[in-house]
Amino acid sequence: MVFHARLASLRLGSRFRALSAGTLTIAFLALAPTVAQAGDPFRTTDPHDIGDKTEAVFNALFYEGNYTAAESLVGQAIAAEPNEPMNYAIAAALGYLNKDLNQLADQARLTQQTATALKATDPLRGHIYTAVGIFMEGAHTLQTQGIARGTPAALRMLQRVFSELDAAEKIDPNDPELSLLKGFMDLLLAVNLPFANPDQAIARLQNGHPDYLTHRGIAIGMRDLGRYSEALAEADKALTAAPTNPDLLYLKAQILFLQQQYAASLPFYRSALTYADQLPESTVQRIAFEACQAEGTNSEVCAEQSGI
Repeated sequence: MVFHARLASLRLGSRFRALSAGTLTIAFLALAPTVAQAGDPFRTTDPHDIGDKTEAVFNALFYEGNYTAAESLVGQAIAAEPNEPMNYAIAAALGYLNKDLNQLADQARLTQQTATALKATDPLRGHIYTAVGIFMEGAHTLQTQGIARGTPAALRMLQRVFSELDAAEKIDPNDPELSLLKGFMDLLLAVNLPFANPDQAIARLQNGHPDYLTHRGIAIGMRDLGRYSEALAEADKALTAAPTNPDLLYLKAQILFLQQQYAASLPFYRSALTYADQLPESTVQRIAFEACQAEGTNSEVCAEQSGI
């Protein structure tokens, strides 16, 4: 089916979003308020010093899936908590999603700058967010230079990313925030490299927190590996924890579609589209395109109707 070819061509971008809104989701995800420690969405004991404004951005972006609210809140968080690198990383991710390459570059630089300073008081998180900032810089390089010219530089940056993560791992290999971030990255590589072991990445992700982000990451990996039954089970677990998150509704719809359960996928596509006003335009277009395909409409017609 034409959809599968189009989906395959979009997967690299989807996987990057799972890293920039996965890495960055990792680095930025918030728990439901009844579960999280004040300010720290990752640790239920011994929370690190993460401000309430930062947590509010996280809740909006990753628990609620409300990108519109996050856009307005992230500036407030940066103003109130200027030494928190997570805020700049969120701003970088939003710049990437909005195709604002200047914002992506500027916020990636500020992420690294504030993360370097944070190493003096919180070396674990300082190393984590230095890695995130370098990763976002690599994304900017690929966007501005293209795959052919930008890949060598991006690969060198990836080596620096893992060097920073290794430094964080020496401090606390079982830290939930680190486990999520590195688990997402390891799973991304495992999906794309035939000799890599995805089960090791999944094990690392399972050591992370919050649970709904862990299940989301595993679902994405299982989807890309073609292990759809496992992907669906993980998506259901994530939706149990965050039932109104449109990204998760979309993820479940997509997995059902890939299982050729087209009728079953439609309610989840349609539910995700009810949140269109809080999602990036490109995401809304993809959801609309795939929902149209699930209805059995010709792909060219669906592309025209969705604006892809």
